[in-house]
Amino acid sequence: MLAPMLLIAQPALAGDASVAELRDELRLLRENYASRIAELERQIAGVEARAAAVTPPATAQRTAPARGNAFNPEISLTLQGAYRSMKNLAEREISGFAAAHGHDHEEGGEQRGFTLDHTELMLAANVDDRFRGVANLALIDDAVEVEEAWFQTLGLGHGLTVKGGRFLSAIGYANVQHPHAWDFADSSLMYRALFGEHGSYGQDGVQLSWVAPTELFIELGGEIGRGAGFPGTDRNGNGIGATTVFAHAGGDVGAASSWRAGLSWLGTRAAARESHYEDSLAGEEVVGAFSGRSRTWIADAVWKWAPDGNPAARNLTLQAEYFMRRESGDLACYEDPDEASGATACASQVDSRYRSRQSGWYAQAVYQFMPGWRIGARYDRLDSGSVDLGTNASNIEQADYRPTRSTLMVDWSPSEFSRIRLQAARDRSMQGVTDNQLWLQYVMSLGAHGAHAF
Repeated sequence: MLAPMLLIAQPALAGDASVAELRDELRLLRENYASRIAELERQIAGVEARAAAVTPPATAQRTAPARGNAFNPEISLTLQGAYRSMKNLAEREISGFAAAHGHDHEEGGEQRGFTLDHTELMLAANVDDRFRGVANLALIDDAVEVEEAWFQTLGLGHGLTVKGGRFLSAIGYANVQHPHAWDFADSSLMYRALFGEHGSYGQDGVQLSWVAPTELFIELGGEIGRGAGFPGTDRNGNGIGATTVFAHAGGDVGAASSWRAGLSWLGTRAAARESHYEDSLAGEEVVGAFSGRSRTWIADAVWKWAPDGNPAARNLTLQAEYFMRRESGDLACYEDPDEASGATACASQVDSRYRSRQSGWYAQAVYQFMPGWRIGARYDRLDSGSVDLGTNASNIEQADYRPTRSTLMVDWSPSEFSRIRLQAARDRSMQGVTDNQLWLQYVMSLGAHGAHAF
């Protein structure tokens, strides 16, 4: 508005105008500007009034639930299956390590041939502006298993987050990943030895985590829970059954690389936790029921690289984890009722001291060499360590063995929702057995699917 007015005023300024005429021009300019400013102020007031009419006050926003997605939660379905070629073994247990859930004589813990591995249904939504809820249901044959069902706080402030319900523990690195997010068709030997066939540790309880307000990513947290999963047992009692603490740190190195490292600890107790052993005197299978303390330490490290920080075309991920587990308590040894013949010598040893110190690790590299195509290699190695069976040592066979496995894979992902994987492994986790395995796996995701953690 100013430029036209100045142009209008220029002829008066150029001639021999009187002082009165100059004052009249200045008065007109002021009046025009005052009128225009008043008009703009009226327009702003009108917009604010209309916005106030449709926006609830701040107090109402804090107390009323957010209804935007109340009837439209995020829903996803993951279809996962495979063809597996491996040796036909009556039992599949890692030699030198107590089995998490005994064994399956008929299927050996893993089916051969065509099989439906894991179908997962996920529902998630913000409950309101303070909480978010997530449920993951695993559909396995005729059974439905609740893998996760938790709520989490939103905007608690000061870097704090509280999670409650059933959730995958934040210990280690790979533990929070669901099977469809694994880089290989199966979990590492380390996680199978630590937490059983499913390869992860779940917790019914509460988790508190804190992210520090620093440029370097630092996260500290802890969990208390029921502790029903292996290596603990469900003791159906009041109080805390398991405790975990974890610390994570990470950051960027230049524009192309990033890293994360962590330390974790899990402490739990077991009451009559059953595992199967071989009776060295009678040559038959017996049951050992462990009662006592179990403590696990895990160290993890991950390095990711992508040209200019863009992983779409090429990227490399290096990942490794190491664990130590210490257990102490008593081992009751008795005849397996399914294998009973009356000849076992173990039945005479009702209760005996038990101590174990075991460790293991895995390391893997996954390289995406072009869009949609990746190759990967993984090496697993465990150490059965030292196991003190007390007076039962004369009756129970204990393997002094270091299980290993070497795995190669190549997978193709035409989109972020589908993946086909071919995997080959040389499994020496069972003493005296070399099992050359071949997998052809598919993973298909339907519906909303959030980004995975670093």
